[in-house]
Amino acid sequence: MAVSAAPTNGAVARARKAQTDAGAFIVAALYKFVDWPAPAAFQPALQAVCEEHAVRGTLLLATEGINGTIAGSRAGIDAVLAHIRGLPGCADLEHKEAPAPSQPFLRLKVRLKAEIITMGVPDINPARDAGTYVEPEAWNALIADPDVVVIDTRNDYEVAIGTFEGALNPQTATFSGFPDWAAGAEALKPGAKVAMFCTGGIRCEKATALLSARGIDEVYHLKGGILSYLERVPEAQSKWQGACFVFDERVAVGHGLKPSSHALCRACGWAVSEEQRAHPAFRPGVSCPRCIDLMTPAQRDRFAERQRQMEFAQARGVAHLGTDARPRSKDDLRQHAPKTRSTTA
Repeated sequence: MAVSAAPTNGAVARARKAQTDAGAFIVAALYKFVDWPAPAAFQPALQAVCEEHAVRGTLLLATEGINGTIAGSRAGIDAVLAHIRGLPGCADLEHKEAPAPSQPFLRLKVRLKAEIITMGVPDINPARDAGTYVEPEAWNALIADPDVVVIDTRNDYEVAIGTFEGALNPQTATFSGFPDWAAGAEALKPGAKVAMFCTGGIRCEKATALLSARGIDEVYHLKGGILSYLERVPEAQSKWQGACFVFDERVAVGHGLKPSSHALCRACGWAVSEEQRAHPAFRPGVSCPRCIDLMTPAQRDRFAERQRQMEFAQARGVAHLGTDARPRSKDDLRQHAPKTRSTTA
């Protein structure tokens, strides 16, 4: 399997400077499968270093390692990454970066979990049993092999806006549904040659450990996930179709990790395209063509009130949600409260 050469220190420095120049914030996605008997011991100091450097996002700690996406200044992200790489087994932790013009996260969460990515299958150990990494530059050749079964391990709402040519879609709502799908998939038989991918690499890496435990020996996964592929493979050579959903306010990205034109439906959580936003069923914060018939009138009224409160806060230049949100006084609320819309059947 061909493996691309690692970038030089000079190339890394130039890329980091370009990212810093392109946006006021750096978004960093990271994960590492490592055996940690007592992850709770790492939580207080990690929380403290994030708060000290005004870094927001989510970091999950479990006995199987660490996972998360964070955003902050260049100096802040560097400080948090240096702290994480100082934790046991994390010296070689890799991460992916992208610039953002504003802080894409509302708050900071450093949480303890049973799993850093929930599969719900006991005794799966990706730190020990994961499949073979494939560099982004070698991915096209692998998935072009007609004997290779290509699987998108992401959820249905992610696959809906983009995937690789010919990839199987498990049509799962959450990653915990993947084991049941895999158990019944006709293509996944002993002796199969399997290539899997996901957003940043964590789900497909854990999925390779699952398949290995079930007797499939030749299992590959895209190193760094779709994000690394979109960053490193030229668009003219790309086998990727559509956009890649990301779990922050960018919603989705394309080649070069440039934000796509998708927006988030705040009612159902699915990404909506410009075409879908032109549909009469789309109301910001209330509904989109996919969920308009799934919500009750009471739900739509509740979402509409939430949207009015958000627009009210934005018009006054205050945060409605997140760390920067402040309580408003009773006088403030009486003076500026939006009119209540009557409920309709």
